[in-house]
Amino acid sequence: MGGQLSLFGGDDGGAAKPRSGLVEAHVTEEDRALAARLPPFVRFGTSSWSFPGWAGIVWRGKPSEADLVCGGLEAYAQQPLLRAVSLDRSYYGPVRDADLAGYEAQLGAARAKAPQLPRFRVLSKVWDEITTAVFPRHPRYGARAGMTNPHFLDLERFESEVLAPYRRSFAADSGPFVFELTPMPRGALEERALVARVDDFVSRLPSQHRYAFELRNAELFGARWLDMLRANGAAHVFTYWTAMPSLRAQLRARAVTAPFVVVRLMMPPYTRYATRKADLAPFDALREPQPEMREDVVDILVAAAEAGCDEGFVLVNNKAEGSAPLTVRALAEKTADAFAR
Repeated sequence: MGGQLSLFGGDDGGAAKPRSGLVEAHVTEEDRALAARLPPFVRFGTSSWSFPGWAGIVWRGKPSEADLVCGGLEAYAQQPLLRAVSLDRSYYGPVRDADLAGYEAQLGAARAKAPQLPRFRVLSKVWDEITTAVFPRHPRYGARAGMTNPHFLDLERFESEVLAPYRRSFAADSGPFVFELTPMPRGALEERALVARVDDFVSRLPSQHRYAFELRNAELFGARWLDMLRANGAAHVFTYWTAMPSLRAQLRARAVTAPFVVVRLMMPPYTRYATRKADLAPFDALREPQPEMREDVVDILVAAAEAGCDEGFVLVNNKAEGSAPLTVRALAEKTADAFAR
């Protein structure tokens, strides 16, 4: 956990003190014109933002990673094509009030500089202490690796340790909470048992927030899962990830289950995280375009519009094609063209 969290300002998970104006936004007239062509409900974004390789794409000049930690969100939120972001660090531990207040300050500064842009939204991944049924056999989990997690979908811990700081310090810009259910060994939870467990949990969540649930086990995806989410007004996360059915297979299963949709574009099938990261860094170019993935995203957004969804979030990881913001631009072009017809 410490290695991941240190990216955001120290092994304790604290974000570095924000500094307004430290990083300048790179915005072109083409970006503005393209954003104006998008349907108002569509919100593109990326998985986190602290990537120096996005210089000349999202950032002016060549800010360091440390600069982006301190002031990158302010610049990011001035980009008209990026109206959302995934806060990934929250998966590794609860985010403190001071950190959330710092993000809120950066977003407030961005609004002051670009008041004409639609409201920005931060989607937070929920702490894996709550979303993990069985701890993976990974060194990060130490002696708990392979063991059942007694705090899987623990409502009290979610409310007190995850949700409470947002209510106190980050009310204005918070989007849906994303529960990425950590991959589990096949058979660890039978489909009916998982659906019942999630059903009980989500039915007791505070109703003033939005929630989205992402499976990482293909055998658990099906009508029972989707019907349960639909009954609770929660979203199924359309995930482009190696061990899940294709996006179009998820769409064919009628996976628009809520008044909003969340799409997360992670990695192509049969690829591995570490390999993709090494091959695609520093994430400054589209090295492996995925035409089918792009077509599927547009189809999902069209289906969301037909279902009357008021928000359609598409969150892109660098490891999908090589550079998340460039993938966003390509998707924005296809989406604008599709909705113009």
